[in-house]
Amino acid sequence: MHLLITYDIADNRRRTKVATLLEGFGVRVNYSVFEVTIRAHKLEKLLAGIRQLCQKGDSVRVYRMSRDTIAKSYELFDRPDPFEQESGYVD
Repeated sequence: MHLLITYDIADNRRRTKVATLLEGFGVRVNYSVFEVTIRAHKLEKLLAGIRQLCQKGDSVRVYRMSRDTIAKSYELFDRPDPFEQESGYVD
C-alpha cells in the first residue's frame, strides 16, 4: 500500500527520532512529509514505533493513497513522480 505520512512535532529530539524511523520505511519528499510504500505487517511495526516516540500534542497524519490518486498526483519541479520506486522504499 502507498501512504503519505505527515507530522508536526514541536520537540526537536522527538521530531528527529520520528524522521529517522520514517527514513527506514520511505522517502522524505518535504521536511515533514514522507511517501511510504509498505505491506500491512510492516505498517503495524512502523505505527507502533511512531506511537512510542510521540506524546500528547504531537500530530502524525497517515493518508492512504489509491492508485487513482497517485496517477493524478504530480511534482511541479524536477523531482521524482509521487511514489516512484527509489532506493529507500521498503516493500
